[in-house]
Amino acid sequence: MIRKSIFTCIVIAAAAGTSSAQLLKGKLNSKTISAAEKGVQAATFSDADAAKMAKEAVDWMDQHNPVADAKDPYAIRLNKIFGKHKNEDGLTLNYKVYKVVDINAFACADGSIRVFSALMDMMTDEEILAVIGHEIGHVKNHDSRDAMRDALKRSAIADAASSQSGVAAQLTDSQLGALANAMLESKYSRKQESQADDYGYDFLKRNNYNVMAMSSAFKKLESLSTGAKQSNMEKMLSSHPDSGARAKAVEEKAKKDGLYK
Repeated sequence: MIRKSIFTCIVIAAAAGTSSAQLLKGKLNSKTISAAEKGVQAATFSDADAAKMAKEAVDWMDQHNPVADAKDPYAIRLNKIFGKHKNEDGLTLNYKVYKVVDINAFACADGSIRVFSALMDMMTDEEILAVIGHEIGHVKNHDSRDAMRDALKRSAIADAASSQSGVAAQLTDSQLGALANAMLESKYSRKQESQADDYGYDFLKRNNYNVMAMSSAFKKLESLSTGAKQSNMEKMLSSHPDSGARAKAVEEKAKKDGLYK
């Protein structure tokens, strides 16, 4: 279950092996979720509503993907890198590593951050922080809320809920899977991606990390868009600003801030 938002959720994403569908395995017991939690009108769907629904989807993903346990080297590394940022900019964040071959990371409206081991294999510690900072930006900018609202609409779960106004609606296993897929298939606009880039840069800057790590991360993504993986990367990056241009934008900001290295 991979959110296809390259550095970018919900996250950097670049398919490098197993497909999204291959990560969605197994069943959960049916969930009962109040119809009130699934209202999708722009005027009423709040960050809290999105967080509740995102938690259901992320819990489902966690149960059906290989998660690194506390003693796993990947989990130890991520905790060392990101542990001190569990409460960041007013958000309460939780994080795990999925041991899969996709190059991906995502953050959700409930504060869940999931980093894929293949991404960790190709990125330095500060580059991983740049990726996570970008994803946190989507949450802070309410992009994740809007993505969840759109996912509810596209997964048709909202229709089921609205037909039972005020009555507890049963969210079946298949509906939960459909919601999770719809959530991770949501795309951010180029403007949203650029704003999340700005947030990620500022995250690195205010925490005294090397802001150039964001530029080098973009350059690594750009290198993946050539050769055998080109078609996958072009498809996934179609709604995103050019990775090379994004790297250059970071460098220009760093020069203005006197942080260019």
